[in-house]
Amino acid sequence: MSAAQNSTIRSMTGFAEARTEENGWRLRVSIRSVNHRFLDPHIRVPLGLERLEPQIRQALRDRMRRGHVEVTVHAESTGLAAVRVNAEVAEAYMKAAEALRRKFELNAEPDLIGLFRLPGVVDATSEPGSEQEETIARAVDACLAQGLARLNEMRAAEGRTVAEEMRGWLRGITERATRVEELIARSLPLYAERLTARLKELLNGAAIDPGRIAQEAAILAERGDTSEELSRLRSHVEQFEAALDAGGELGKKLDFLLQEMQREANTLLSKSPGVETEGLAITGLGLEIKSHIEKLREQVQNIE
Repeated sequence: MSAAQNSTIRSMTGFAEARTEENGWRLRVSIRSVNHRFLDPHIRVPLGLERLEPQIRQALRDRMRRGHVEVTVHAESTGLAAVRVNAEVAEAYMKAAEALRRKFELNAEPDLIGLFRLPGVVDATSEPGSEQEETIARAVDACLAQGLARLNEMRAAEGRTVAEEMRGWLRGITERATRVEELIARSLPLYAERLTARLKELLNGAAIDPGRIAQEAAILAERGDTSEELSRLRSHVEQFEAALDAGGELGKKLDFLLQEMQREANTLLSKSPGVETEGLAITGLGLEIKSHIEKLREQVQNIE
């Protein structure tokens, strides 16, 4: 894979179709992909072309890394010489039709053109290793390559859109982390004042040891210290942004970073100081950070 491809962020969702016609064969390949943890190919080919499935699977592995991918190959011959009729299958259909005609006393005669459309009657394929088989294989490979190129273009376009949305949510997390820091810095001097007021109320005017007040305030401040959590949260955000800039196969890496961000947000909420104004504000910001992380997680599930 080239450097240009490595720097591209691709969604796992997309649809593309390609057609080609070569040496009496008309082919159409449809490719649809949705998100999946691994590469999960599902291939449908016309009866008689099953031996092309390994070739198709390898092409998918060469160009994709993750996603539930459905590939449907439609093939039809444009020349009679390439068409073979499976007489045994046709005979079985004819006998079944005759039996039904007698049972229900019908006068209708079998439709030969309709018979050719039934599964297995017309085998528009060739013997393994024949020139005709090689022609079909080349045509399928060319059509598949064109379809996958279009699919990846669509997935790259959606990936760019998703990346911009995620950058917006990352900015939101950083902004809220900064506001939490500001609230905590503002609330620290208030710890001692509130503690002093509470102790005066309980001691009914008795003398209070200033050293003891300072010690208790320091303990409360330490319990509510979220500097490490906020520092790690910022680090994870920076790594996330760097990964978006680098591009490539990001899904699993971004999912891991989101798990770490979620852990820091949970710890931040557990340390929110009480029910005072600042504490409620910090709790609200922590919940908003968690909401942004969940939005990021939803989009990361669709990144290759």
